[in-house]
Amino acid sequence: MTRSRTLLIGCTFAAVVVALGLSAHALDQAAKTADMVNAPRFEVEPMWPRPLPNNWLLGQAIGIGVDSKDNLWIVHRPDILTPNEVGQDQKPPLAECCRAAPPVLAFDQAGNVIHSWGGPGQGYTWPGSNHGIFVDHKGFVWIGGNGNTDSHVLKFTQDGKFVAQYGTPGQGATRASNATDRFGRVAKIFVDPRANEAYLADGYLNRRVAVLDGDTGAVKRYWGAYGNKPDDGDQTPYDPDGPLIKQFRTPVHCADLSNDNLVYVCDRVNNRIQVFTADGKFVKETQIAKRTGGDGSIWDVAFSKDPKQTYLYVADGKNERIYVLLRDTLEVLTAFGGGGRQPGQFFAVHSIVTDLRGNIFTTETYEGRRIQKFTFRGVGQVPRDQGVVWPKK
Repeated sequence: MTRSRTLLIGCTFAAVVVALGLSAHALDQAAKTADMVNAPRFEVEPMWPRPLPNNWLLGQAIGIGVDSKDNLWIVHRPDILTPNEVGQDQKPPLAECCRAAPPVLAFDQAGNVIHSWGGPGQGYTWPGSNHGIFVDHKGFVWIGGNGNTDSHVLKFTQDGKFVAQYGTPGQGATRASNATDRFGRVAKIFVDPRANEAYLADGYLNRRVAVLDGDTGAVKRYWGAYGNKPDDGDQTPYDPDGPLIKQFRTPVHCADLSNDNLVYVCDRVNNRIQVFTADGKFVKETQIAKRTGGDGSIWDVAFSKDPKQTYLYVADGKNERIYVLLRDTLEVLTAFGGGGRQPGQFFAVHSIVTDLRGNIFTTETYEGRRIQKFTFRGVGQVPRDQGVVWPKK
């Protein structure tokens, strides 16, 4: 073989190698581009909220809401804290720390506690297991409960003064999805300011959405899955490969109303969202992570803050992530989070809300026991699976 021929073969081989490398790079870049989507972007705020005062600890953080001044409200379960955790509360005290925080806490945008109250009082029955909190357009604070005796909801002022009790307490052991005098372990409340109506996700025992008059608490209408009359009969276990049943499973975990008067219902253990008109007419549905067992995947929803509420945010406390959906099609665009104890991770992410700026706030139950803030960074290109949305600065 001549030297020139050898050189020619070597150059040809090098060119092929370079071409193959460029092709592989192009394919890799194309794959990465295909895996990107235009969606809202968020970053976790690791230092929010500020440390709680008075050596307070949170129990299971089981509900979150936002008021007209953009303050964040949570309700948690201090009674699940053990003596080892709240030694200062013991009689006599076991240590200089720590104490259970009051069940209801409100935070300003800086993360400072500005309200704290809750628990048993005169004229009402505090829930055996509080669950869900909402601040309505008149400034009243609504609280539900999913304990064995919880068949009612409560309304307070923002200073904790009792206003009203709707439903008959003590009936939470008997399923009654067609009753109008009591509820069945209400999971969440959403109040429509235009019609002054409260939508109850009812609940951990009943299998319905119930709509109340916001002033009197009278039941105006209710419905089950697909707009059917609720059925309290026996149900077969959830089967991801079987047909979807025509009733909600418990818990019915949220019932939130959009600006265009559509009700988004969390049918948690069926891993599905069902959408209705405000009168209970079925519109559409979707499943997310349909093979999820146990607690299910659809724990709570919140809307983006643009006028059209283009995006729907869904909290999944079993797979430990937040999904971002196009609200009109219910297509999942992207998700962020992941299981763990560090900022931006979740353990049993239970509740979700957006403030007036479009930021997301979440609470965690079981052993999660915290509130987190995710700052809205505008709409842009993000991976379909974002993982932990850690600050880029």
